[in-house]
Amino acid sequence: MDAIELDMNRTLREQWEVHWNHQLRARLAGLSDDEYFWSPVPDAWSVRPRGSSTAPVQAGSGDFTIDFAFPQPVPAVFTTIAWRLGHVIVGLLAARNAAHFGAPEASYESWEYAGGAATALDQLETQLDVWLAGVRGLGEAGLRVPAGPKEPFPEATMADLVLHIHRELIHHLSEVCLLRDLYPHANPATNGATR
Repeated sequence: MDAIELDMNRTLREQWEVHWNHQLRARLAGLSDDEYFWSPVPDAWSVRPRGSSTAPVQAGSGDFTIDFAFPQPVPAVFTTIAWRLGHVIVGLLAARNAAHFGAPEASYESWEYAGGAATALDQLETQLDVWLAGVRGLGEAGLRVPAGPKEPFPEATMADLVLHIHRELIHHLSEVCLLRDLYPHANPATNGATR
């Protein structure tokens, strides 16, 4: 019996692509601005018009900023869909795309955060496309090289980084889906009209 050769690069990409194409993409479709900014608890961190935040740190270069604090509060502050998407788009994808795949530099401080759901979802799709093209371009050999000094664990391989980013994407975007599920229950006037 011939051994099946494992294409690790394809397997890692499919880990994310299957989840995105069969779970998350449809669940994010139609996200409204009300859902995007909705805060189910007082004082949640979010993305806000510049100058309107009371968070200790307001990062961003455009008309909207994202709330932060250093060190992080304990217990952690609850975050809105807008904040979670901002974290995924910038912290997980855009910064890594810049560090590893030749994309423009990106950081929480320099990012122009989306002032609405449609723009945020467009930013997410764009960064996901860059990420997946970059991972594909690593091939098999590129997955074995160290991630390098721009990562918290520079000795970890690029395969380790890809697995980490995919776990984080699945985790945080599942949180966004849960908040979408909660939204019509907390806002009965919407009567599920956002889906």
